[in-house]
Amino acid sequence: MEPVTDATEGRIRDALREVIDPELGVNIVDLGLVYAIESDDQAVHVRMTMTTPSCPMGSMLAEEARAVVSRRFTNHRVDVDLVWDPPWRADMMSQLARIELGLQPDGNVV
Repeated sequence: MEPVTDATEGRIRDALREVIDPELGVNIVDLGLVYAIESDDQAVHVRMTMTTPSCPMGSMLAEEARAVVSRRFTNHRVDVDLVWDPPWRADMMSQLARIELGLQPDGNVV
C-alpha cells in the first residue's frame, strides 16, 4: 500500500471507521467516540473516549485506532489519547449508529 501523505481530518476519520467496537458492532466514529483529530505534515493526534470509563475495551480500541491510522498514514507519527471529558452521551452517536443499534433518534429503544 502506498503511503497517504495528505492526512486530512476526513481521511483520518474514514480510516478510524475501520475500528469496530466489538461489544456493539458499530465503528468508533459513528458511535461518537472520536472527539478530536489534529494533523500536520508529521503527526496525527486523535482524542477519543469510551462509552464508560470502566469499559474493558478502552486500551484495545485506542491501540487499534492508532494502528489503523499508522497503516494508512505511514509518513506520520500517530498518537491516540483516551480521554473522559466530556463524558460520552448516547446523543453523540450518528443517525446510522442509532439505526444499527435499533434506537430512535432520541436514543430510546425502538
